[in-house]
Amino acid sequence: MLTFFKTIFIWWNQGTFGTRIKTILFGKLVGQDSFGNKYYENKKGKRWVIYFGEIDASKIPVEWFSWIHFTSNKLEKIHDLKKYDWQKPHQPNLTGTKSAYYPYKEKDVTKKKYKVWKK
Repeated sequence: MLTFFKTIFIWWNQGTFGTRIKTILFGKLVGQDSFGNKYYENKKGKRWVIYFGEIDASKIPVEWFSWIHFTSNKLEKIHDLKKYDWQKPHQPNLTGTKSAYYPYKEKDVTKKKYKVWKK
């Protein structure tokens, strides 16, 4: 019962009940990315994403970012075909997580980098 109320009222963690109904009635599934996000479009041309897991706009890979923003990208068609060794896989924004980057992560931060002058 609690999960039913969460889907109706809480929009910041998952899609709401209204979004599900709109997707079922008017949405046409266009595709799915490697993260499990599903991309929909209606007859009028409006596009939206149903995120897999928690909603985070940085989870949209480059290939789908240009599609959802109506941006024509010539590299879009060859992007899936050719991946170089130096290309890393897409990651969502990791700020605020344990995987976030910050300098001197492994080192002891309390250790000073300089010596105090002696008087």
